[in-house]
Amino acid sequence: MDASLTAKPRGVWEVVRRVAPYLRPYRSMAAGNIACAICSLGFAFAYPKLTQQIIDVVIGQRRQDLLAPVIAALVGAFLLRELFNSLRIRINNQFEQNVIFDMRRDLYGRLQRLPVAYYDQRASGDLMTRVIEDVNSLERVLIDGTEQGTVALLSIVGVLFVLFRANPGLALAAMAPLPVLIGGALWYTLTAHKRYRAQRQASSAMNALLMDSLQGVRQIKAFGRHSHEDARFASRADDLRQGTLQVMLAWANYSPAMAFASSLGIALVLWVGGGQVIAGTLKLGELVQFVLYLALFYEPVARLHGLNQMLQAARAAGERVFDIMDAQPEPEDRHGHLPLPVRGEVVYEDVRFSYVAGQEVLKGVSLRARPGEMIALVGPTGAGKSSMVHLLPGFYATTSGRITIDGQPISELPLETLRTQVSVVSQEPFLFNGTVRENILYGRLEASEEEMIAAARAANCHDFIARLPDGYDARVGERGVKLSVGEKQRVSIARALLKNAPILILDEATASVDTATERLIQEALRRLMKGRTSLVIAHRLSTIRDADQILVIRQGQIVERGDHDSLMLENGLYAQLARIQNTTFIEEGFERLEAAATKA
Repeated sequence: MDASLTAKPRGVWEVVRRVAPYLRPYRSMAAGNIACAICSLGFAFAYPKLTQQIIDVVIGQRRQDLLAPVIAALVGAFLLRELFNSLRIRINNQFEQNVIFDMRRDLYGRLQRLPVAYYDQRASGDLMTRVIEDVNSLERVLIDGTEQGTVALLSIVGVLFVLFRANPGLALAAMAPLPVLIGGALWYTLTAHKRYRAQRQASSAMNALLMDSLQGVRQIKAFGRHSHEDARFASRADDLRQGTLQVMLAWANYSPAMAFASSLGIALVLWVGGGQVIAGTLKLGELVQFVLYLALFYEPVARLHGLNQMLQAARAAGERVFDIMDAQPEPEDRHGHLPLPVRGEVVYEDVRFSYVAGQEVLKGVSLRARPGEMIALVGPTGAGKSSMVHLLPGFYATTSGRITIDGQPISELPLETLRTQVSVVSQEPFLFNGTVRENILYGRLEASEEEMIAAARAANCHDFIARLPDGYDARVGERGVKLSVGEKQRVSIARALLKNAPILILDEATASVDTATERLIQEALRRLMKGRTSLVIAHRLSTIRDADQILVIRQGQIVERGDHDSLMLENGLYAQLARIQNTTFIEEGFERLEAAATKA
């Protein structure tokens, strides 16, 4: 994974501070959760005292009459402890799921508002891991840390009070292992973060590869690359295995060592207390009571060690979650407006653009598309055609210069307003994993059934949809895999027709279909472009002859412009391209021209 894309380090308390606000809407649940835990702990405190009474009073004094009442009190304490524990678990589950929902909703909402450039540098599987797994790690420290940490601290304070009040000498003996426990906790805290961060990064890398492999399974099978992909996945999975083993190894050393240190405290108490019992200065029941209370002391200490482990995992997860939350979203403070109805005049004025500083992709591009005109963009691969059209709906921002619609700079328009006026039909149509109906209605969610069917008819896809087993309710599969390329393209055209935006960006997509399907798509595209300002990235010479303007683009600059006839008279690059025999695709023609120039 590119080190430049990893999340910046954050301190533990910064992570806690950032996630704490998610508790505020559920203060009553948090209070109820802690209250139930404290009540459960309180009844657990009754167990050592009642045990001491059984040993020293009931058995020691042979008080048969007290046996049943004390046992009943003990059973009652156990019952109430578990009842409050059951109630705590129920509240905790509701609390936990509410917080997870809120965090995931905020994280997904932020992802939706990040610019396209953010996704250009990150794998989808990595982002998926952050939304699912990393949020879970953060939630655990929120809920369990709040409840268990509070109860553990209260338990430790309460037990210490009881122990020093009952027998200060034994209490001091019990505290002997504390320096070891504190030192161990410090070591684990200071060294754990790197291990957890490496584990989370390895998990993301594996998930990213898995998503790529699942989406590209047909290519894997077509090229017979099963063994190659097995090896790649095994490498990523081994990185995760090694990272997880490092975490587990440290915990395997840390946890038993802390438990052994706690056991030494109990052993010291039995040694000192046993001597006091033999000497007659301490009753046997009092010693047993002290040891049972001591167990209630070391148990929350062990729980704090577990919370420390959880906190370190949450710290690593928090870095990755807040990397998304802190990313700069698309601007929302624009207050410009377009006069209605939108005519669709598009103007580029000396536009420059770079994906990476110092490497210009567009170099002073200017054009004017009058309302309803078709502007064809032609040029070799990498000339900057896609970059030009991607600037219009605000996917990227210009480096300098400006773009206007009906005289209004798009940089001043709210992005939602801007994108409502622009429809995009890409060369590789994307369909969501839902029904045909859902995919067409994505163009305008509130459209009626009649409007949807009218758009489908205009896109030449109603007939094939009607033949599907479930018609418009047929599921298209992931990325529309159950439909052919031509069928997916026509559904995407129906979606654009239903949106009915005055400006159209069209990455012509008839290269991978048969002649009959191409004719249907071309008919649908002509209906789609009618009355709309269209910027068309042309791949076929046959589709650009009727364009109002043809822009020839090379190395980020417009080198020729005009309609077909005027460009043929100029006898420039476009005319040479059009005269090449047996050339169907524009990119192919440019390659042949460049090859000829190189030979010359």
